[in-house]
Amino acid sequence: MKLSKLCRQAVLVMALIPGLGHAAGALLLVGGGLKDDNTALYQRFIQLAGGSGQARIGVITAASIPESQDPDAGTANAANSKANGLYYANLLKTYGAADAQWIPIDLDNIANSSNPTVVNQINGMTGFFFGGGDQSRLVQTLQTGSRADTPALAAIRAKYNAGAVLAGTSAGTAIMVDGPMVTGGESYEALRYGPYTTPSGDDLSYDPQGGFGFFNHGLLDTHFSERGRQGRIVRLADYTGVPFAYGVDENTGLLVKDNPTLGQVEMEVIGTGGVFVFDLRNAERGTGSSWALYDVLASYLTSGDKFRPQSGQFVIGAGKTSLRGREQYSSAMTATGDIFSSPNNSGANGRRKPREFVIVSADLFNSRATSTLGRTYERNPRYRVDLIKSTQFDSHGYQGTIGGKSLISYLRLLTDFRPD
Repeated sequence: MKLSKLCRQAVLVMALIPGLGHAAGALLLVGGGLKDDNTALYQRFIQLAGGSGQARIGVITAASIPESQDPDAGTANAANSKANGLYYANLLKTYGAADAQWIPIDLDNIANSSNPTVVNQINGMTGFFFGGGDQSRLVQTLQTGSRADTPALAAIRAKYNAGAVLAGTSAGTAIMVDGPMVTGGESYEALRYGPYTTPSGDDLSYDPQGGFGFFNHGLLDTHFSERGRQGRIVRLADYTGVPFAYGVDENTGLLVKDNPTLGQVEMEVIGTGGVFVFDLRNAERGTGSSWALYDVLASYLTSGDKFRPQSGQFVIGAGKTSLRGREQYSSAMTATGDIFSSPNNSGANGRRKPREFVIVSADLFNSRATSTLGRTYERNPRYRVDLIKSTQFDSHGYQGTIGGKSLISYLRLLTDFRPD
């Protein structure tokens, strides 16, 4: 049963309309799990930062654990901020950066966020790479107690506004958001209990003050399909009243930059996975005692696909063709019992069914069926997700082979979340 929207979209403030107030620089937002051999991502980053032999990259790994807390510091297995920073700096040089330097700001060196020498180092860069870890460490090191910019972050912001490119992976992507910033949790707990502002276990947690504010087109989430985070980002978007939410898969980037010809921002997917775009503008909340949400539009974009948030236009990449009338199967997959890739359904290498939501939804578009569904692995209560090809919203699937890999993209899949 659905509750009337009561003109809920009419009261959304202008700050939540995607595409307003964008800055001059480009963002390359990676969903985590960035592999060393992802040539497409690294080369695009270098190109945006000035090109091979010209790009000067500042590497910020303050989200990593500090050296003082790393039991393996000084060994070949060190995973602390400094070791990660030097690693990325060397890797970026192999991809053509004229120079790449670790910016020495982390929990062991917080004072450097106000150090004129470090600020001068930042001012000499044409691009910045933010590594993964815990985004709260980035807040602690690059913002003041009142969440104002430190001199270091102010310098990065000025460089971005002047055209520098910012790239991030995992926490380095999450911190870029302007609105509420997701900080933890699993999809099942998100649907059952809703969001909290204090992280605890698998509960959905978020920071209402947001991140650094470079991405102002909606909510952001990372490690997306691999960890089944569709439920948690939709729950948070509904709770906070943000009409758009984006989920970036691992080893995949979402490039966000101005298109001068179009006079608007254009987003492009780069890499091996995909990016979800959730549109909640027509969503309706259920009337029962348990949370339910209907009529969310889910789009899944893969390599070469683009989205223009101001106009709402999708552009499917070259080499992909419509699946309408060319579907391979007469029926959809059998309904899955682990739609959100639960960590409780674990195998030898972690989650037993990673990317289950993508597998099930993409298969629907490669079939002549009009709907399918998936249920949560957890019960008491159990939740279900109904996936429906909508004629009203022109749900549409596309398939192509990019880099030798068969990819399916789809647009405007009607998605309902409710107790089963």
